[in-house]
Amino acid sequence: MNAVRLPAARDADTLLVLLPGAYMTPQHFVDAGFVAARDERNPTLDLAIAGLDLASITDGSALPMVHDEILLPARRDYRRVWLGGISLGGFLALLAAARHPDLVDGLCLFAPYPGSRLTTGAIAAAGGLAAWRPTAEQLADPEFELWAWLQSDAAKPPIHLDYGTDDRFVDGMAALATAIAAALPQARVGTRPGGHDWPVWSAAWNDFLASSLPLAEGH
Repeated sequence: MNAVRLPAARDADTLLVLLPGAYMTPQHFVDAGFVAARDERNPTLDLAIAGLDLASITDGSALPMVHDEILLPARRDYRRVWLGGISLGGFLALLAAARHPDLVDGLCLFAPYPGSRLTTGAIAAAGGLAAWRPTAEQLADPEFELWAWLQSDAAKPPIHLDYGTDDRFVDGMAALATAIAAALPQARVGTRPGGHDWPVWSAAWNDFLASSLPLAEGH
């Protein structure tokens, strides 16, 4: 797996790994100003941008690669390791935190994919996340697995979530935000005008960096 590593201008003990959405490349993050904003606002935060293609995301091989090639080495080299992601990358970041809580110290999520309408619809039809009782068959599906983790009492890392109010997945994202806030009352959840696009995510990234969350002591 190709991962672009972008060290900070100063020595850093925190790494933030960014996972792309469908059809995104590391260069898209650079062109959208993510690295320039980091250099200006958080010059002691190292970045790594994973190069994942849609095939590896959909066939399930992306997350094992992120685990083996990025997270495990990062845990040896850094005091804190955060995962960030956009759209499908946000979904993968959440799933990685669910499966490997010892490797993820925090999550930075922009418009995370909440799962298909079949998934969110099944949970809604059960009376909502609190009432839903997943079947063994559902738990074998990564989308349901993620929602079951949010429903569970398992410890959750700090989470920063942001999405556009006109996003085409807004209903599912709102449900996801509600579930995250219920599971982790100190989670930071924000919305802003806009759709499923880079202007929204770039503005959200700037707000995240301004919060200094990934560098906070105790996380």
